[in-house]
Amino acid sequence: MVDQQVAKIVASEEYREKYGFTSNVEYEEFHKGIDEETVRKISKIKSEPEWMLEKRLTAFKIFLQKPTPTWGADLSSINYDDIYYYRQPKGKEANKWEDVPSDIKKTFEKLGVPEAEAKFFAGAEAQFDSSVVYSHVNKELERQGIIFTDTDTAVRKYPELMKKYFGTIIPPTDNKFAALNTAVWSGGSFIYIPKGVKASMPLNAYFRINAEKSGQFERTLIIADEGSEVQYIEGCTAPVYASNSLHSAIVELVALKGAKIRYVTIQNWSKNVFNLVTQRAHVEEDGRVEWIDANIGSKINMKYPSIYLKGRNASGEVLSIALAGEGQVQDSGGKIYHLAPNTTSKIISKSVSKGSGVSTFRGMLHIGKNAENAKAHVSCDALLLDGFAKTNTYPYNQIQRSDAIVSHEAKIGKISDDEIFYLMSRGISEEDAVAMIVLGFIDDLTKVLPMEYSLELKRLIKLDTSGGVG
Repeated sequence: MVDQQVAKIVASEEYREKYGFTSNVEYEEFHKGIDEETVRKISKIKSEPEWMLEKRLTAFKIFLQKPTPTWGADLSSINYDDIYYYRQPKGKEANKWEDVPSDIKKTFEKLGVPEAEAKFFAGAEAQFDSSVVYSHVNKELERQGIIFTDTDTAVRKYPELMKKYFGTIIPPTDNKFAALNTAVWSGGSFIYIPKGVKASMPLNAYFRINAEKSGQFERTLIIADEGSEVQYIEGCTAPVYASNSLHSAIVELVALKGAKIRYVTIQNWSKNVFNLVTQRAHVEEDGRVEWIDANIGSKINMKYPSIYLKGRNASGEVLSIALAGEGQVQDSGGKIYHLAPNTTSKIISKSVSKGSGVSTFRGMLHIGKNAENAKAHVSCDALLLDGFAKTNTYPYNQIQRSDAIVSHEAKIGKISDDEIFYLMSRGISEEDAVAMIVLGFIDDLTKVLPMEYSLELKRLIKLDTSGGVG
């Protein structure tokens, strides 16, 4: 049960004004619960080709067969029959902001999405529950041949690319939630960067769960062709309800020879959302993938970005931060598989826990038999804000080469009364003192974010660490 301190945070004027509000939006009629009819109806609404319907139906059968995972956080309270698997706001997708339905537009305006796009982003996409309601791509990117659209549109307009890559990085057999997403997916981002093209500005997507007892199951696929580069940034929020919502996304990244992808997530779901996401990248020769993953919100968060280094000289990095406030479980980390010679990697994890919050790091480092001269570093640091918070660390290293260079370090610390007293003696409030210490602890992450997102992350952390220590 959410205690008084959580209630204080989510009921605060600042939190509700920025994230916790609900928008009165009209939806197309759709039944609750999941069965074969649900899957067929979603596909029919989208006028999908037969090959996509077959993928959905196959995945639905796999979903029924696979058990809910029991090795991590407690997911037993998820009621799959009490969820709306498709929630489409009335109205059509718009490529001009003024054409977005007024209630939805007001929601994203309060979140600052249009302002951010106008000032910073080359392309933007906004998803509201199951539907992409706004999509815009800078004309210069179009001239470069960059494709940035929602995944539903990609099925119709780019079937050859979708058939070639969809579900090949993360098949529905991977886990129960991968199967669920493949069966009922809707929306998400599809990006293709042509050979040698470097997108000089980030592409941006914003995902919002608005309706109560809703599921959001977007599907993102990014293909960076040989020698190309792209940075993609996504943000996530939801209002505060008494009942739970489910977010179960799939992200597939393909970095071909010499390509570079940076994928940034600022996850701030409300504390009634189960955030169960599968993310994976395949990296070919001389390619590079970076996951930068900030997890602030959700009731239970289970997310472990994975990188498969398949080509010679490929490299990858997972940099994650998890903040487990009152009543939250942040179960996160990263996985990297070295499968070719001269590959390099880093996994850097920072977690902060407060009160009844629990943070858990799960890391997997695999160096295969063909990964000659592989180099890898794993670091997981945890900060406890009081005497009640908990943290767990489960690193796993599987080394099959004697010439591999592998380092691992882990640290756990607690904010001391002396540190707080020192800062307060300099005229700093207790809340600001705690926030300063936390922000210094996660400086590795904030310094690599674009300025707008770095400032927003700092503001969120200050809000979530308010209330001091002890």
